[in-house]
Amino acid sequence: MLIVRDLSVRYGRTVALRGVTFSVPEGSIIALIGPNGAGKSTALLAIMGVVEATGEVELRGESILGQSTQSLVRRGMALVPEGRRIFGSLTVMENLVVGASVRKQEDDLEADLERELDRFPILRERARSPAGLLSGGEQQQLAFARALMGRPKLLLLDEPSLGLAPAVVDLVFDLLERLRQEGLTILLVEQNANRAIQLADYTHVLRTGEIVASGTDRELSIDRMASLYTGIHQP
Repeated sequence: MLIVRDLSVRYGRTVALRGVTFSVPEGSIIALIGPNGAGKSTALLAIMGVVEATGEVELRGESILGQSTQSLVRRGMALVPEGRRIFGSLTVMENLVVGASVRKQEDDLEADLERELDRFPILRERARSPAGLLSGGEQQQLAFARALMGRPKLLLLDEPSLGLAPAVVDLVFDLLERLRQEGLTILLVEQNANRAIQLADYTHVLRTGEIVASGTDRELSIDRMASLYTGIHQP
């Protein structure tokens, strides 16, 4: 689905990403984890065309680096950003309709609305409420639903569990598992490293802008993760 080769990003003199390379097979969940400032969010923003980058990014074999975010969304990509970024002054239903505006055709809009309201029952209850009045967990569900209204093939998630209560974190990870079962491909940036590793098919660990380790949940032990995050060897 997605191939990233030698992706690099600079903010002035600061190197945010340095030669990052990984792939996202279709139907998989691939996680990017690491300490704060490692470059995880920057990788997503570069892939989505929000920040300038060098290297190569291919979506289903076609080069997309440098294309506009709008163009990438129309190609089947969607980003749920850190902090959710819902439209607080619009109602829940209006936010969902905005999510569908990226589609080339508006066929089956009502069916898609019903699908997402069934998937997230709390949004049906709050459908006419201003989105800004929702709790953090409800806003996160709205951000998911809004992205899914665009019928993406590749979903990029930036810290979806950040700041949420434990019960809502469980809901988020249960949702990601269901979306994988439905065939959606997911690239996940997540601060909850243990949960991300357990969920993902494959995980890449970033530190200071570089991938320093990669593996499955069996290959990334707790002791090894501690040393990768801190840069200090664990005896």
